[in-house]
Amino acid sequence: MAFDGIVLSCVKRELENALTGGRIDKITQPERDEINILIRSEGENRRLLISASSSSPRIHLTGVQKESPQKAPMFCMLLRKHLLGGKITGFEQPDFERVIIIKIEGYDELGDLSEKKLAVEIMGRHSNIILVDGQGRVLGSVKHVDFTVSSVRQVLPGMAYEMPPSQNKVCPIGISADSIYPLICVADIPADKFLLDTFTGVGPLNAREIAYCSLGDVSYDISSLNKEEKIRFANDIESFFAKISHGEYCPVLLFKGQNKVWDFNSVDISQYEGKITVEKRETLWSALDEFYETRDRSERMSQKSSGLLKFVDNNIARCQKKIALQQQKIKDSENREKYRIYGDLLVTNLHNIEEKAQSAEVENFFDDMKITKIPLLPELSPSQNAQRYYSLYRKAKNAEKMSKEQMKLTEDELLYLESVRESIQRAESIHDLREIQNELFSQGYKTGEASTSKGGKEKPAEPHKFIVDGFDIYIGRNNLQNDRLTLKEARAFDLWFHVKNFPGSHTILKTDGRTPSDDTIVKVAKAAAYFSKAKESANVPVDYTVVKNVKKPSGAKPGMVIYDNYNTVYVTPEKP
Repeated sequence: MAFDGIVLSCVKRELENALTGGRIDKITQPERDEINILIRSEGENRRLLISASSSSPRIHLTGVQKESPQKAPMFCMLLRKHLLGGKITGFEQPDFERVIIIKIEGYDELGDLSEKKLAVEIMGRHSNIILVDGQGRVLGSVKHVDFTVSSVRQVLPGMAYEMPPSQNKVCPIGISADSIYPLICVADIPADKFLLDTFTGVGPLNAREIAYCSLGDVSYDISSLNKEEKIRFANDIESFFAKISHGEYCPVLLFKGQNKVWDFNSVDISQYEGKITVEKRETLWSALDEFYETRDRSERMSQKSSGLLKFVDNNIARCQKKIALQQQKIKDSENREKYRIYGDLLVTNLHNIEEKAQSAEVENFFDDMKITKIPLLPELSPSQNAQRYYSLYRKAKNAEKMSKEQMKLTEDELLYLESVRESIQRAESIHDLREIQNELFSQGYKTGEASTSKGGKEKPAEPHKFIVDGFDIYIGRNNLQNDRLTLKEARAFDLWFHVKNFPGSHTILKTDGRTPSDDTIVKVAKAAAYFSKAKESANVPVDYTVVKNVKKPSGAKPGMVIYDNYNTVYVTPEKP
């Protein structure tokens, strides 16, 4: 992520324009290392987010309001004591470092006007939020840093505040090409690494962008440049930072893959040559809000879905193991006829068998009168041995019958769980996952208590809706929605689509009395295949029929239906 000094300078300018002169109305601490400050400025309430999280440290205006804990943490109470009602007088970014200092003027306990400073250090796992008094002493910080954490710089109450250790780099603001040129002449490293190692506040993304715009290559070796190219490179660096110092920013979001937000920046990006989608935003804070909200939602989705997937996978493994055991029982019972024959032969030859005999050799009238040796239990009489074999026969016969019945139920459960797994993988929101969790809970799977929103009962999610050749197409997101869509909302002569022999969504084509063309049917079939487990396959069979031919058997699990009088079309999955 590109939260370097260049991005921070843009944030500073936005904060200066929006918050200078504003008064602090409210301070909350929704997370252990995050502060939200509500500021009244120019007749409007504006919210400032400050995070010292090691994974996403940042400071910017935000439109997102987070719930606060009932009991405020100690650092939050300290900020309220010293900053509530205070007036924001300015912002500083010393030496273009990744540090913003907010200057706040207010009255102390004695009623005297004093200035406090809130230092926000955006430095990865070393990020911190530090409250400093007018004499430069630390009053408190969101992270205490003692000798066990750092031997170079401690951040503890009562100590003098010091800037983070310098990396002996050059501040790029106001620097001239004449000063840059000698630095280029002695370097023999790639251009982007030169920018990273030489100038304060330049992150990898902007280093590559400066190099690309000047030299046409992000990692062009400086030592191979001729004099004219070095002079041009120096001039381009000067020009870039001159625009930054004059506030010429262009906030952008970077997307890759299927419109997945990937990064952000305060200046335009061209180095990816169209391989990455770049979208401009009106303000940097709105871009940062969108980026972090999307990323946080994705992380929450990942955590929630991974838990559900693990639960479903464990149950799928249980079903597969159960089916294997049931198949073995069926296989073991295949030789049960032997027990019945042994019983019949013993009953026929009771008079020829001695008591306490360990075996009996008799003529087998089921096999051309061949001599058959039958094992006996000597503690049982010949008659009891015969009854024992009849009992073994009945047990094997009943075991086969019950195992086949149980295996059919287990196979149905396995099919259902695989469809649930497919729904989880296609879920697009926390709401979708909650519906799936509630579905599992309603079917007796102990995933925890049924999940609900804070406001109580949630409104069911809407199915996917697309328009194909003028026809409305609805695609279920999960099994409960599939049932609702097919059995309640669709009309008798609407068309129903489902991929054959794979878990997938029910897809409804609303005909409204019209007859769709063969081409339209193929397009909808492609959509049905796309929203299924066969998404990555080719030549996928998709069945379709009118809704009146689709029935749900009594007691069937959600999403499970039977159908007849159908046609099949083979397609390559494609999103509508």
